[in-house]
Amino acid sequence: MAASTNSNADMSACIAGVLNEKPCPEHLQLLKTFTAALRDKEYREAVEEEAFSSLIKVLSRLCDELQAASGEDGDKQSCALQLQLAAECFRAQRNACVQSTRNQSLLRELGFIDVSLKILSSLQTTSLESRDITYEPLRCGIQFLGNLAVGNQLCKDDIWRLSFPDLLLQLLSVDDEKAVSYSSMVIHTCLDEAKVEKLSEPQNIQLALRVMELCRTQPDLDWTVLIATQHFLKSSALTECMYTGMSHHERVTLLELLLAQLREEDSEDCGIPPSVARFLASSFQKGCDAVLTLATGSASSDEVLQEALTVISLLDVLCEMTSDCKQFMFLQDHPDLLMTTVGLLEQVHAIGKASKNIFSAAQNFSSFSGEGDPSFHSPVISFKAHLIRLIGNLCHSNTNNQNKVRELEGIPLILDNCIIDSNNPFISQWAIFAIRNLLEHNTQNQELVAALECRGTADYSALRELGFLVEERDGSLLLKPVRKDS
Repeated sequence: MAASTNSNADMSACIAGVLNEKPCPEHLQLLKTFTAALRDKEYREAVEEEAFSSLIKVLSRLCDELQAASGEDGDKQSCALQLQLAAECFRAQRNACVQSTRNQSLLRELGFIDVSLKILSSLQTTSLESRDITYEPLRCGIQFLGNLAVGNQLCKDDIWRLSFPDLLLQLLSVDDEKAVSYSSMVIHTCLDEAKVEKLSEPQNIQLALRVMELCRTQPDLDWTVLIATQHFLKSSALTECMYTGMSHHERVTLLELLLAQLREEDSEDCGIPPSVARFLASSFQKGCDAVLTLATGSASSDEVLQEALTVISLLDVLCEMTSDCKQFMFLQDHPDLLMTTVGLLEQVHAIGKASKNIFSAAQNFSSFSGEGDPSFHSPVISFKAHLIRLIGNLCHSNTNNQNKVRELEGIPLILDNCIIDSNNPFISQWAIFAIRNLLEHNTQNQELVAALECRGTADYSALRELGFLVEERDGSLLLKPVRKDS
């Protein structure tokens, strides 16, 4: 039931009276009554500005007292009560903003944002035996900012202006999961394209990197993942700056999020700019040799291993980008990307054949059947298969790339990988796919494969075992399934 005008006036007077007395438990109970009343929609819309004017004065006094107590050995009992009072003020403010544009604007105009942020800042330096006591006002204050920002651009801009980047970075670094989650929600709510671009500046990049670190260390924290996928990855400037400033371990997390975005969103609406694709292709070309260290055992440090895993993740992303995503098919013409990929496949294939190592083909399917050592998972599982997949993608309906692979002697190399390999599940299927794309409407490539068969240098037995055969028809070479009764 809605409160009467008299009760509104009484509440305003009671809150104003708090200013004339030393803080006590009765004041806390009074604020709790106000908080509870604000849960009612009709009361929220009817509450007088005078009540909020009195509340901001109470909050300002608490702010001064808490700032004075920061770093000092004062009265711990008194400080604890001040923290409880601050938390209750924040609860009242939080409730006042629920579905109320009027109250959002009113609290903003009265200065609640500035005072609230000052209290949240002082809570980072308050000297207490237990930090736990500060978590309640911290959580409630951040929740207030979140409710204040929802659907109100002026509030969003003020919160960002007064807290970016230092205070927001502090709030994301608090040792309290709920406070971090609420802070992430505030950042997500306030972000827009202009704010994201500001994050790429050197003095601000640490805030973006902290969000990405939380994506890695706290993957269940939905808000940080949403910040990354809905905002960060849509900015080429920020994505490149983050990638450059990250460790290889952190880069893998960024690439995993990017891969998930590519797979989950409609290919036309993933929001990833073409310039990001160009940057990742260049990064793959520059660092791809790092994966070769895995064969020699020279990956002695975790950092070297993570560098190799970054290359593997880059390859996965490039495969997805070139899988019939029209906005990324310009990668077919990216300088030397195809040549790098074919060259890397040749090196990996040769290393695997030269001796028994991580790149060697295997027939051990125990890991897929639940047998063997379940703790071991090769970092290069499917790496060769994905190299072949990328080559196939880059050659799809692209005569220049078809010819380039032939000139690089990549066709016999791909045919040599039409095998069953437990280290590269589906490698034979990707090889068949690549050969199909290489032969399509390309007479020279078809003649090459025919000549390989005539000279006996191409082994098609694996293809036949998989249910395919190479057939010449009207001067063209076709890859077709074998009939079951043949």
